[in-house]
Amino acid sequence: MTKAMNILYEVGDNIYVNLTNRCSCSCTFCLRNEADGAHGSDTLWLEREPSFDEVMAEFDRIDMAKYREVVFCGYGEPTEAFDLLIDVAREVKRRYQKPIRINTNGQGSLINGRNIAPEMQGLIDGLSISLNTPDADEYLALTRSRYGEDAFSAMLEFAREAARYVPNVTMTTVETTISTQQEDRCRQICEELGVNYKIRPWV
Repeated sequence: MTKAMNILYEVGDNIYVNLTNRCSCSCTFCLRNEADGAHGSDTLWLEREPSFDEVMAEFDRIDMAKYREVVFCGYGEPTEAFDLLIDVAREVKRRYQKPIRINTNGQGSLINGRNIAPEMQGLIDGLSISLNTPDADEYLALTRSRYGEDAFSAMLEFAREAARYVPNVTMTTVETTISTQQEDRCRQICEELGVNYKIRPWV
């Protein structure tokens, strides 16, 4: 495992923020099981978690006019470093007035021991939550969350709560990984929660 301090990296016309290696899941399909890096970075494994000043120093080095959106997503679950994430999001919003999104497994409130959704209001413009499957048992088998059977229901409740505070909440599955019948069930779940549903391409 190669480690470095690649805090920011580009994906298309967005800039991604990599804050932590920690994750509440050990997903069977996770990219980091296969490679140290992605999206042109040799490694996204961090030597250590950066400080607020270190993250903002990286923003100082780039031309933010090039980027459409700031996305918190790295080799760990961003909400594992939620307090830092919120501090960075607040400063990024103040400096650059860019839309901010979090790509998450949806277990942030479990991870932090509190309902974190209200703290996103006015700072986070979008959430992409990995739903993966409509079935709780299959979800646990896929994600191997450290929270066990609590993880699936907590993820759904997080999505419901987040929709009250974040303008665009989307739950996702990956095409070809579940049946069309399961996709229909996922769509129904999202309708009940008041969030969007997206089937992402397999990459």
